[in-house]
Amino acid sequence: MRTQELQESSTTRWEHDSLGTRAVAAEAYYGIQTLRAVENFPISGVQLSQFPPLIRALAYIKKACALTNHELGLLDTDRTDAIAKACDELLAGKYKNEFVVDMIQGGAGTSTNMNANEVIANRGLEIMAHHKGEYDFLHPNDHVNMSQSTNDVYPTAIKLAVLFMVDDTLAALQKLENSLNRKGKEFANVIKMGRTENQDAVPMTLGQEFEAYGVMISQSQDRLSYATKLIQEINLGATAIGTGINSPPGYAERVTEVLAELTGIALVKAPNLVEATQDASEYVQVSATMKRTAVQVSKICNDLRWLSSGPRCGLGEIQLPAVQPGSSIMPGKVNPVIPEVVRQVCFQVMAGDLAVTMAAEAGELELNAFEPIIAFNLLQGLQFLTNGCTVLRERCIDGIQANVDQCRRYVENSIGLVTALNPVLGYERSVSLAKQALNEGESVYQLVLKNGWLSQDQLDDMLNPENMIHPRQIPPSRQ
Repeated sequence: MRTQELQESSTTRWEHDSLGTRAVAAEAYYGIQTLRAVENFPISGVQLSQFPPLIRALAYIKKACALTNHELGLLDTDRTDAIAKACDELLAGKYKNEFVVDMIQGGAGTSTNMNANEVIANRGLEIMAHHKGEYDFLHPNDHVNMSQSTNDVYPTAIKLAVLFMVDDTLAALQKLENSLNRKGKEFANVIKMGRTENQDAVPMTLGQEFEAYGVMISQSQDRLSYATKLIQEINLGATAIGTGINSPPGYAERVTEVLAELTGIALVKAPNLVEATQDASEYVQVSATMKRTAVQVSKICNDLRWLSSGPRCGLGEIQLPAVQPGSSIMPGKVNPVIPEVVRQVCFQVMAGDLAVTMAAEAGELELNAFEPIIAFNLLQGLQFLTNGCTVLRERCIDGIQANVDQCRRYVENSIGLVTALNPVLGYERSVSLAKQALNEGESVYQLVLKNGWLSQDQLDDMLNPENMIHPRQIPPSRQ
């Protein structure tokens, strides 16, 4: 369309697509197809602009495609340079607010792809000294989208965005693990009562409890890192259904190499592009690993709420940092708001995993049309996990204090101490002892002495809490 055909005014320009002609805001870098998508999908209120890693991914892809098309003789130098420069500006963070399409959309991501195509085309036109909308010189479909389809661009963009975002999530998890391990060392000598099914079990240290939490977070990092490596296999070059229609021979291999060089990520071409275009199961594995992480973080947060319950009428073994008043009616009440908000984050990640699973299963024949909801939940889930772990560490874990005396009182008064006497008293007599202690309100220690079953020196050694927090060889004389 020539300049005189645009019928530009001071506030709008006219663009057309296969459905007709529409007025687009003159200053907008997006075009008519983006405008239609904004009107069609007022769903979540979460726009593409709220996920900069996804915009980065699209910019890298469009640049790689342009460079490859130029190398293979399909795209001239001026258009290639204009596209590449526009993409570089997107990579520098410019024009983010031009990505206005809702994350949740119909059309398998076509609206996202066209939003990127139009922004890059219109910025490229300016770089070429033309006006926005003069698509004869640089067209969103013919040039920016050359040798591409939404069906290979969009899934590749999702994978790249996940790979960009997971680095921050892994860093947040590593810092959380470090914080938990520091608390493990700090509390290494704090004897407390372990509990199973919310009942007294056997003694342990508070340090052992926090070290176990650190191991959980370490495992989460390992699994998440492994799962995301699986999505370094991409289908760029597959075009519509994996056959590579409208792309030249060797394009898929070369564009993958160029994209890997641009991003610094070891991307590889999927062995079978037809399979890779229709199968979304790799997202399910990533999402499941995110859910596993959420389950572990949520478990830790729930434990912190229990261990800090009180301050007078609960367990009260630890004290969480007081970060805000806890009640509008009860003076002085302080609630465990940080573990509570992080648990809600975890609930959302778990719920998102179900959406990802259902969407991946719903793919039909040669394409999965439901990848937008997959993208939304993967990217939002990673963002939630990153922010949740950071808040948990900074606003809670780092400031936890141990109530040492309270922890030890529970141990000394616990009937669970009788477990340590099994090797010398036998199970049946130990059961009788536990019942007697419970019914008569006396300590296990006093009852053993009263019954004359062990000397005081033997008993002191057997019931020393420090001797019950690790494996121990029982002397033959006591067996």
